[in-house]
Amino acid sequence: MPVQARERLLRTAEELFYADGIRAVGVERILGESGVGRASFYRHFPGKDDLVVAVLEGRDVRWRAWLAERVEAQGGGPLAVFDALAERFAAADFRGCAFINTMVESADPDSAAHRVAAGHKAAVIAYVRGLLAADGVSEPGVLAEHFVLLMDGAIVTALRERTPDAADRARRVAAALLGAADRAAAGADTAGPGAR
Repeated sequence: MPVQARERLLRTAEELFYADGIRAVGVERILGESGVGRASFYRHFPGKDDLVVAVLEGRDVRWRAWLAERVEAQGGGPLAVFDALAERFAAADFRGCAFINTMVESADPDSAAHRVAAGHKAAVIAYVRGLLAADGVSEPGVLAEHFVLLMDGAIVTALRERTPDAADRARRVAAALLGAADRAAAGADTAGPGAR
């Protein structure tokens, strides 16, 4: 069945790309491990680049749904993104962020894969901005960018150190930023309109 072949290609390619890198995995290996024939591959994807984009698009949707579900399970506050990351870092198959890895391998910002990866990061920033806004932060956009910077740094650190501790360290820094934002907002409220 054609849909099954497409799904096998996507699943196999995602596993291989995440484990070994996009450049290191060729179409022959994907075909061999998926059990899908060459003609079937080309019916679904004009080439490897198109498969890479489809894999990233699917992973983006699933990863952001996973993050939202785990954040909700941890109480729904903005700091819960770091608790979710700690869970992911502890998984045996953790190999960093597929989107950071893609941007490193596809350094050309005009490549389709790089654009999908950058779009994923923009969507994560928007999600974190929403969490911060719901938490009452006065300038959630700026703080969201700081949070995602910490998230990305924790991902790379966890990969280097092979421990989930990086998520807790990043969470502590994020909590300090959140506290500083709360204090700044409180100070602006008490200063009143004539303070400027």
